[in-house]
Amino acid sequence: MAGRLRAPTGRYGGRTAEERQAERRGRFLAAALQSFGSGPGYRGTTVASLSEAAGLSTRQFYEEFRTLEDVLAALHLQVNDWAEEAVLAAVAAAGDTPLVERVTSIFRAYAANVTADPRRIRITFVEIVGISPRLEEQRLARRARWVDLICAEATAAAARGEAAPRDYRLAATAFIGSVNGLLHDWSSGWVDATLDEAVDELVRQLLGILRPPGWEPEPPEGPVRPLTR
Repeated sequence: MAGRLRAPTGRYGGRTAEERQAERRGRFLAAALQSFGSGPGYRGTTVASLSEAAGLSTRQFYEEFRTLEDVLAALHLQVNDWAEEAVLAAVAAAGDTPLVERVTSIFRAYAANVTADPRRIRITFVEIVGISPRLEEQRLARRARWVDLICAEATAAAARGEAAPRDYRLAATAFIGSVNGLLHDWSSGWVDATLDEAVDELVRQLLGILRPPGWEPEPPEGPVRPLTR
């Protein structure tokens, strides 16, 4: 299929063409979440089987997407957007809380969102890997956004005197690898721990990065006393 088919325009059944298109796209993505994340997986799914699962035709599929890879790309972005929204809400809610409480609440929000649906973990950590150079670039780009978020939080904590001042990019990249691996293994039943225990372990790792051995926060400056003669 060289490209997407042109979708019908105009109102039908009281809905605009844009509304109908959004509804169809949502049904394809919902079916893909099930097929890719719980069923045969991306490699075992066809356009025909996905269209049937969505209750739509293959013609309607090609009105929304060019290939199944386009569906996986859109679904991967959607799953990451859900997690990012949860994290940003937790960042806003954390306010000026101390570092340990702040890190814990933010990371719990991320873990709760990602693990709430095992299909999301499979899409994010399994199905997206090794499909094509294009999707590998997308996967790494989304990982870079998470690295940027961690670096921003770490830099802000260092500015407040709550963390060691340093370049956190390499450490943040390594930490994200730990997050992906542990949460995937936990969801697969390979790790004998509760989600809270897994999250607590990852929080300890992150705090160890922010506050390495030997580093101590600088004591706050006391009031300046007037000179006496």
